[in-house]
Amino acid sequence: MFGKIGVPELILILGIVVLLFGAKKLPDMARSLGKSARILKSEAKAMKSESAQKDAAPADPPQDGTQAAPRTIKAAPGDVNSARPVTETDRTA
Repeated sequence: MFGKIGVPELILILGIVVLLFGAKKLPDMARSLGKSARILKSEAKAMKSESAQKDAAPADPPQDGTQAAPRTIKAAPGDVNSARPVTETDRTA
C-alpha cells in the first residue's frame, strides 16, 4: 500500500513539521523528548535492579534501630533537580 519513505518524503515531512511548530520550538521539543527518554530509561533500569534485588535477598531492616536513608530515582546521572523519593511498601505480609 505504502512504498518506502525516501529522502524527498523525509524532507517534505521535516518541512511540514517546521511550518507547524516553528524553528524556535523545535530545539525545546527535542530537548524535552530526550529528557523523557532518559527518565523512561532510568525508571526501567531501576525497576529491573529492584526486581533483581528482591529476587536475590529479602531486605531486612537495620538491627541497630536506625532507619535507612530514603532511596531516590534520578532522571539522569547527576540530575538532582528532578530526583524524587521512592515509596516502598512492605510486601512481606
